Amino acid sequence: MTKRVLITGGAGFIGSRLVKALLRQDPDQQIWVFDNLHPQVHGDNPASPVFPEGVHFVLGDVADAEALNAVVEKSQPELVYHLAAETGTGQSYDEPTRYCAVNVLGTTHLIEALRRVDTTRRVVLAASRAVYGEGGYRDADGVEFVGLPRQPQNMAEGDFSVPLPKNARLPATPSASHAGLPPAPASVYASTKLMQEYLLCQAGEGAEWEATILRFQNVYGPGQSLRNPYTGVLSIFARQLLAGGQLAIFEDGDIARDFVFVDDVVAALVCASINPVTHGSILDIGSGEAVTILDMARMLMRALGLPDNAYSVTGQFRIGDIRYACADVSAAKGQLKWSPQVSIQSGVQQLADWAKSEFKTATL
Repeated sequence: MTKRVLITGGAGFIGSRLVKALLRQDPDQQIWVFDNLHPQVHGDNPASPVFPEGVHFVLGDVADAEALNAVVEKSQPELVYHLAAETGTGQSYDEPTRYCAVNVLGTTHLIEALRRVDTTRRVVLAASRAVYGEGGYRDADGVEFVGLPRQPQNMAEGDFSVPLPKNARLPATPSASHAGLPPAPASVYASTKLMQEYLLCQAGEGAEWEATILRFQNVYGPGQSLRNPYTGVLSIFARQLLAGGQLAIFEDGDIARDFVFVDDVVAALVCASINPVTHGSILDIGSGEAVTILDMARMLMRALGLPDNAYSVTGQFRIGDIRYACADVSAAKGQLKWSPQVSIQSGVQQLADWAKSEFKTATL
């Protein structure tokens, strides 16, 4: 059983739950949490998080090589969860240097720090389905193709469809994402997340540690920041609805996403630490179910006890957004002995109940 664990970004939405899950698995583990408590997520002047005994919190940024090296040297980790990342698709377009500094250079800093201590046996990366871009489509003959990038000029004219290669035989339908699809990142954020994968897999060749890549779909649930305008569409929706606003649903409302509950994601992270998988394994983590943004918005309104018509479909769009996302979780089921447990209906109700309570007490 692993006794010394380092979690970068461990004070965040997923990381804070991961700490508790690891301690339930083994209360004797020594866990170090390294997090910069960024105001975009944690608010201005956040207090240091309170963790159970045996958990050591260190304030610092993965973009700071010296600080990261110091915590690795002190913790001598056998297991590392690399969760720290900038995560906004739209924001990455405006701040590419920031995203590369944290996601790309932060990962190289981690690799170099691990080489100095030589204690680590596994690194688990919180990766992203964004690396697939528009993802896979199957044509009328059952041949799978990767969707081509959508062009802003077409979307401005109301055409939100995904172009396919000329040799694809129509009609075509979207397919669930899996590691066999070639990556096709459509945003700066996605490109930096793909680079994280490449760096860990390539640097891990011949090293004492192995990298496990978990590509998360849209993670949601209680505790997700209600103040971060760039991530967590359901928490953003909940805040707007509870403030009495109307939702602006982009494109035609038929954007589809795989919403996976945070507890299921944490369970996958724990499974990745105890089940043997080969170095560089890429596993998709999601609910395995695609739901349109419009249907999800209506479900959330009902869960909040509101009429389900507080929205308008605007036709607006964001460069870098993709049309359809859904995970093929069969590899994760087989290799991690994991499967999603929380239904969409149950998860949305838990988010709604928490958001109503949080909205009463928090300054948003």
